[in-house]
Amino acid sequence: MLRRVTKPSPESAVQPPSRYVEKVSLLTGEVLPDEILPKHLLVHHHRDFHVLDVYARFLMSKAVAAGGDEEEVKQRWRGIRKMGKRAVDMMAGLIGSRWATAVGKKLLGFKSKEYYFRYRTPELSREEIEARTAALRIQAATKLGEVMKGPGPWLTVLLTGGTGFLGKEIIAQAADDSSIAEMVVIIREKEIRDRKTKQVVHVQSPEERGQELLRQLWLAEHPARKKFRFVSGDIEQPGLGLSAAERKRLATRVTHTIHCAASVSFDDTYENSYRANVLGAFNALDLSRELQHAPGSRFVCHVSIETSYIHGRQTHAPAREDEIVFPRSYYNNYYELTKCFGSLETDRYMLERGLPVTQLCPAIVVGDARSGNNRGDTKVVNAPVNTFGRAKEALEKPGGSWVDRSKAKVLANLAIVFPGNPTAELNLIPVDRVVHGILAALQRPASVGVRVHLATDNRLTSAAISRIAREEIEVDVKLTEPTLHRNVTMPVLTKVLSSLDQPRLADALKRLGSIFGSYSEWGQPVHEVGNDHEVLGLPLPRPNTEYVFRMLCRHNRYVQEFGKIKDLDEISRREKVWLELVGSIEQRTGKPAGAMTAGAFRKLITAELDLETFAWRGPRA
Repeated sequence: MLRRVTKPSPESAVQPPSRYVEKVSLLTGEVLPDEILPKHLLVHHHRDFHVLDVYARFLMSKAVAAGGDEEEVKQRWRGIRKMGKRAVDMMAGLIGSRWATAVGKKLLGFKSKEYYFRYRTPELSREEIEARTAALRIQAATKLGEVMKGPGPWLTVLLTGGTGFLGKEIIAQAADDSSIAEMVVIIREKEIRDRKTKQVVHVQSPEERGQELLRQLWLAEHPARKKFRFVSGDIEQPGLGLSAAERKRLATRVTHTIHCAASVSFDDTYENSYRANVLGAFNALDLSRELQHAPGSRFVCHVSIETSYIHGRQTHAPAREDEIVFPRSYYNNYYELTKCFGSLETDRYMLERGLPVTQLCPAIVVGDARSGNNRGDTKVVNAPVNTFGRAKEALEKPGGSWVDRSKAKVLANLAIVFPGNPTAELNLIPVDRVVHGILAALQRPASVGVRVHLATDNRLTSAAISRIAREEIEVDVKLTEPTLHRNVTMPVLTKVLSSLDQPRLADALKRLGSIFGSYSEWGQPVHEVGNDHEVLGLPLPRPNTEYVFRMLCRHNRYVQEFGKIKDLDEISRREKVWLELVGSIEQRTGKPAGAMTAGAFRKLITAELDLETFAWRGPRA
């Protein structure tokens, strides 16, 4: 929806949240002139402020885990807080309002909030928005029809973020997409440094990086390898840093831009997140519009990759695909917040400047559904799995003095604590499903002006994650209440690890807690799904999340050895063997590898695969 925004334009600098959000008095309904800082819009800034409040949330989570109705538990907590508020009001009559507020904060953890946040009101009516969007869909359908006359392939795609986890899968699937004639990948030069001296020994050109990427994606000998072209650019620069000659060449060829470059760091600053996720989006949108209006343009659509978590903590109703409202409990981190700002700006750009746009919003993206292959990714869900695996190895490691073994066991037991409420649900979606949706959107003009959640309808609870990790990694992961862990347990663990001279482990666990302490709390958003099937034509049923997570654990354990295998060429070699092995197992058993028990799968792979060399034990059938 188009939002009324303030000046100056964000196309040149990092803008404050007040460009998008306003603070409103609960008493008068008036917009308050108070400064809104980015931290004010995060969940934990306004919630983790008192030990009693933290402990109350711990008790609430226990009540839900014991089988209590989540909404009923919330209602009871609201009743308790109302009783406390009445007590504070009584104190106000006896000792004065100012003193009563101070006492209430100190003893009871009450923090008076006589305001709420909302997104700035739309400038256009719903009818005007629908009319403009419908016109853009008709325009996209007409142009696409003209482009796809005659025999294919027809499409030329400009891609940002091609070296990232999602971008690699886009390139891999595009190779076999018969509708794509050319894919132009924007990529930066890369400095290669000596590991010891840190001196630059070589600067890889975009073309060198691109050819290396094709080799690692098993496309070096592929018949379609010539459809890929790698050009120098930078999303944080105007025109994406492309040369004038390159922009002129693209002007008469490009039919789509896929913008998937972004910062996915959950603990980065607001400024860094804004530059990557909002200013980067503006640069991509500007270039798409330039190409659309260039003489001889064939341009059809700009495909923007967002996240389903732009809805923040939407706990009272499903997060709708077609609407963004300010979340009642706010945002988990600046990644979510700035991706939402980017999505709002994309809406505005589309409706004000007439650029056909499709917005695709993946949930938490993990490896391939069948095999777990992730091309070396070690972030997000892979991070705790690798931590658990390394902790298991430390617990089983023989040798050393009694003191060393004891220390290793203490550290390992600290590392297998996961901040997660048993009932909290994570929305995991395999990367192949996400990219299937992205490429489907290229030929679906009905997706223009539509926001599509690329998510699942069978989410995985923290309890299920703990159970599967126990079966697949053979380590007993201990769940701890996230709010209590973040505010009480983690500070203590950090001090203990620092005293044991383990600053890296302390930092890793702190980062793990800050990330999953948010996404594994109870009351997580439920993302509405439907447009993935109805608009994009993706098949049903959606991927089985338990199978997906099992294969993620197996891949991290056997292929990447819990993050120890870092060389991308070696990972590429191993993943090719792994994919063949999974296919062989599925052909013989007649069922998905993810459906097999951990023991049965382990028995089959150890019989056929030499884990030391990661090669087949004998000739393949």
